[in-house]
Amino acid sequence: MSELLFVVEEDADGGWVGRAVGADIFTQAETLDEMEAAVRDAVRCHYEPGMLPRLIRLHIVQDRLLAA
Repeated sequence: MSELLFVVEEDADGGWVGRAVGADIFTQAETLDEMEAAVRDAVRCHYEPGMLPRLIRLHIVQDRLLAA
């Protein structure tokens, strides 16, 4: 596998939740920096050493509210 995509969204209770697209990998963290480490750790736990993806892409979804 050359690349694994994670969708990272803000959690309703604060922090961030990440889920892999096409693999059953989920993780959460308080900050985006912690999310990067959590994603790497979750991927290493999910795949055998020779089967790790070369790249992990984080698609960060963040809502912003603007006053009209």
